[in-house]
Amino acid sequence: MKVDFSLPLRVTEIFHSLQGESTRAGLRTVFVRLTGCPLRCTYCDTEYAFTGGRTLTLGAVLAEVARYDTPYVCVTGGEPLAQKHCLALLAALCEAGYQVSLETSGALDIAPVDERVARIMDIKTPDSGEVEKNRWENLASLRATDEVKFVLCSEADYRWACGVMERHGLVARCPVLFSPAWGRLEPRLLAEWMLRDRVPARFQLQLHKILWGGEPGR
Repeated sequence: MKVDFSLPLRVTEIFHSLQGESTRAGLRTVFVRLTGCPLRCTYCDTEYAFTGGRTLTLGAVLAEVARYDTPYVCVTGGEPLAQKHCLALLAALCEAGYQVSLETSGALDIAPVDERVARIMDIKTPDSGEVEKNRWENLASLRATDEVKFVLCSEADYRWACGVMERHGLVARCPVLFSPAWGRLEPRLLAEWMLRDRVPARFQLQLHKILWGGEPGR
């Protein structure tokens, strides 16, 4: 594949940390956080990525990623797919030999994403304030290597997510993650609901929040 290393990307930060979410939690990972997002979720913890950032070429991003000597790269945001050159970045990272994941809101089309990328896709709940932005057509594009994540703010959100998971047969498509919104839902409550109802999803805490709180770049 021919790569145009001159393509520009607006980047909020590139940093080295432990993956805090998904089934890759705990793995040493380089994060590329692209700037901009069309959503305004009530629990958003990366509002600083809505604007600003710096313009880097695709080549410069790859060079900075290479400094950290880890096979795992996560492209996140904001909403990374809102940038037109995000697809080229994902493909270039795969070509460079990285194991690449994409964290996306589920509001934009995931079908064009390189098939080598693990797509970690949110389904926005009613309490997120952005439930109307869900692009339900994305469900047809899910592969076994992808993951679906529900960030839950309340028991109403939890029940809504259980219904969506069952109606769409999500567990048969890919891993499903239930995560309590930080500071909004007591993790123990969610764990108890999932045990009570024998929910076939994976309970998830944000490891990076437990270790470093809300510190950017961690």
